[in-house]
Amino acid sequence: MKVANRAPIATRDGFGQALCEIGATDERIVCVEADISKSTRSCLFAQHFPSRFFNVGVAEQNAIGVAAGIASCGLIPFVSTYAVFASMRACEQVRTTVAYPRANVKICVSHGGLTPGNDGVTHQGTEDMGLMRTIPNMVVIMPCDFTQMRAAVFAAAKYDGPVYIRGTRDAMPHLYDEEITDRYTIGRAIRLKDGGDVAIVAIGDMVSHALRAARELAGSGLEAMVIDMHTLKPLDENIVVQAALQTGAVVTVEDHNILNGLGSAVAEVLAERAPVPMRRIGLRDTFAESGPYPALLAKYGLAVADIVDAARAVVGRKERSK
Repeated sequence: MKVANRAPIATRDGFGQALCEIGATDERIVCVEADISKSTRSCLFAQHFPSRFFNVGVAEQNAIGVAAGIASCGLIPFVSTYAVFASMRACEQVRTTVAYPRANVKICVSHGGLTPGNDGVTHQGTEDMGLMRTIPNMVVIMPCDFTQMRAAVFAAAKYDGPVYIRGTRDAMPHLYDEEITDRYTIGRAIRLKDGGDVAIVAIGDMVSHALRAARELAGSGLEAMVIDMHTLKPLDENIVVQAALQTGAVVTVEDHNILNGLGSAVAEVLAERAPVPMRRIGLRDTFAESGPYPALLAKYGLAVADIVDAARAVVGRKERSK
């Protein structure tokens, strides 16, 4: 996969652009917004297709219900709000009116994880993917860059059923070129780098940090495999097992509570199919304070240096168990 050489941009911008592109070719696409369209970038869709844009105000529960009703008429609604509000304030509506009947609703959220750093805990969605993961019939995705977000939105529009897509407020480095749009598949992880000493499985904004950690590890003689697990559910279990068998050590990296997120999902697979030494990088059952995104990553153990230390630790455990 080629790495694009462009300025970083938030994945929420990829959502806004992709929604407009799909809306131009499919009149079934509509958008239901909870009054923060400039922040979620659904304002772009509103400008181009005002008759298919519905701002229900600061009423996320209503937004989900409205979207479920729209889906029952054969249209394809995209609900746009913040991660923390879609997953918590509207959790019952997501579960009962969208997931239970497998309504064809796409919930595309911004401000996932610690990326809304200065907004504080009320706007930092750090439990959302875990909550969505527990709901039957729900697909859960977090793209790592602008281009992959576009690909995920295109794929979600074609998928028949509920999808939750998590975006970022802060800009993220470009990791993929446009070719990812045709190659992207929900539920199929992407191996970005090969390596035989340890596998680093990352999701969303942490994929770029995992790649940086792999480069640092290579400088000290450790070759790390890096996997972009863009789909948390359905998890690509086969690539997890293959990585564990090939390397004998696994580190998961997520901008999310380690409880019920990527680390939990991977640990469940390894426990049943390929037990190996493992470490989970993420928020350790805690809320985060307000502050700049990079500073929060460092304080709560999600920085590149933490990934490097975790990788060395699991390799050490692997060597001692031989």
